[in-house]
Amino acid sequence: MASATLASLLVLAQTSAEACTRFVYLGPNDNIITARSMDWKSDVATNLWVLPRGIERNGQTGPNSFKWTAKYGSLIATGYDVSTTDGVNEVGLNVNLLWLVESEYPKFDEKSKPGLTIAAWGQYVLDSFETVAEAVAALEKEPFTIVTDNVPGETRLTTLHLSISDKTGDSAIVEYIGGKQVIHHDRKYQVMTNSPTFDEQLALNTYWKQIGGTVMLPGTNRASDRFARASFYVNAIPKDENPDRALASVFSVIRNASVPYGLNTPEEPNISSTRWRIVVDHKRLLYFFESALTPNTFWVDLKKIDFTKETGKVMKLDLGDNQDHTYSGDATGNFKPSEPFKFLGLQM
Repeated sequence: MASATLASLLVLAQTSAEACTRFVYLGPNDNIITARSMDWKSDVATNLWVLPRGIERNGQTGPNSFKWTAKYGSLIATGYDVSTTDGVNEVGLNVNLLWLVESEYPKFDEKSKPGLTIAAWGQYVLDSFETVAEAVAALEKEPFTIVTDNVPGETRLTTLHLSISDKTGDSAIVEYIGGKQVIHHDRKYQVMTNSPTFDEQLALNTYWKQIGGTVMLPGTNRASDRFARASFYVNAIPKDENPDRALASVFSVIRNASVPYGLNTPEEPNISSTRWRIVVDHKRLLYFFESALTPNTFWVDLKKIDFTKETGKVMKLDLGDNQDHTYSGDATGNFKPSEPFKFLGLQM
């Protein structure tokens, strides 16, 4: 029966693969680093934005919208400049949104709890919490109803799951399965990719742990294979006390889990090229960005940003079409004041 279950999981993982990888490195001296890749079939129109404290937001779902005010400032990467796809706040809480085709969200109507567009799901967490534990405690109460819509320019619904990590190394994965919220909360949940659902990813990874990463690791671009490789390597790399050496190791692992740029697999159209990678140094509050189309990795230093409500400004770093603008080293000073982008929500 165990063999049959594993076989069925392997088939599911092969037929419903999608994009992106995320993992958390747990180093010495509280050196916590989170890395993620963005794999997508076309330009996801990403730019980096600085969002100060005190911004009043609503869930963009009409009269029955969830409302909150940003307690913390944040640095975020957008998707299509209508959603928060990735980001870290000024106290070191990081969120990552990855594709999960199995996602099914609750029904939303005038009788539901207030609505929150999926485009601002990650932003609510960044705005509101310092730690994963705080975020999980609030999300468990289900104060809102997640409301999804089509991917910009497409006819398919946006189906995502959310990962959260903080400066202590704590981690949580939030999914909606069968219309119900499911939260996996534990420091040991270091890795997330895409299909299948997180509990099934863990089951698949148990199989590879029994074989041992030094004997054999799965090498395809499928989500379950990337999960196995990232899980092995993130704990196999040296726990270096030099934070720059640790960053080098982490970058090596996220590159290993990436998909070559321009790769097209006709028989598996859901496998997409890696377009960019982000690495977050929680302790030093550094946000590294690497595009597949530029020769340099650059970073943003959150400690140099004014996030205050009184004098902080919304600012944007224009990454260009397909993120082809080249920046080098510390790019914090390259941000320009900008009008805020609008979160995509229901047209009501």
